[in-house]
Amino acid sequence: MTEHRLKLDHLVIAARTLDEGARFVALKFGVETAPGGAHPLMRTHNRLLNLWGGAYLEVIAIDPLAESLTAESPRPRLFALDDPEMQRRLEEHGPQLVHWAARVDRPKSLVRWREQYPERIAPVAAMSRGGNTWGLTVPDDGAFPAWQGAGDGVLPSLIQWDTPRHPSGALPETGIALRALTGFHPDAAAVAEQLEWLGAAHLMRVEPTAGAPALVAQFDLPDGSALTLGESAEQAQAREEEAQQAARRRRVKKTEEPQPASPDTPDTSE
Repeated sequence: MTEHRLKLDHLVIAARTLDEGARFVALKFGVETAPGGAHPLMRTHNRLLNLWGGAYLEVIAIDPLAESLTAESPRPRLFALDDPEMQRRLEEHGPQLVHWAARVDRPKSLVRWREQYPERIAPVAAMSRGGNTWGLTVPDDGAFPAWQGAGDGVLPSLIQWDTPRHPSGALPETGIALRALTGFHPDAAAVAEQLEWLGAAHLMRVEPTAGAPALVAQFDLPDGSALTLGESAEQAQAREEEAQQAARRRRVKKTEEPQPASPDTPDTSE
């Protein structure tokens, strides 16, 4: 287990296109995202939304203007964006919360940490966007980081910024705060073990699920309301069952309502 505690850096919403993702966030939060930029190495681009406490929300998509080949054999894009299954999810269900990143602050070196524990930490890719540079753990196949086969976006990527000022400091204030982050995974024990080893167990609650892995983020909005992104298989099932029960109650109520008398019914009153 690491001796230091990591910090939440950002949450990741993936979308088929950046415009689609930006509209999704604006509709959910009532706030427009700020321009981000392009990631030349990954051939992606993003937009950003500031979160209280030195974190942010990233909307990311494949950049259609990026050259399809940055080298003879371009590396797969990060966050499984080239994975046909991820592309199917985004096609069928639209933009969604798929991942998160935990920050490794200096003086600890993310590159050296990875060299010490290559079985625990994915390779560190040298990333850039505009004037910002940073290291980010990205498996060579572009998949999400994993431990003992468990990852699926629930375990975080690790990030270390090369500049002392965090990017959230340059974003417009929104008053939006992340209240809680929960990861659901069939192998919750492996996920929890890796989070504990990384020093990130305090950043996310881990729950087992019989369905697909999922992230659920709860936010407090400036007007006092709350917003939730994502849901587990069990939550989706409960929501569907509640909708079915509500529909049955409406049908029963309709059948119990007195029916108006027919105009042709003779009046037998005296």
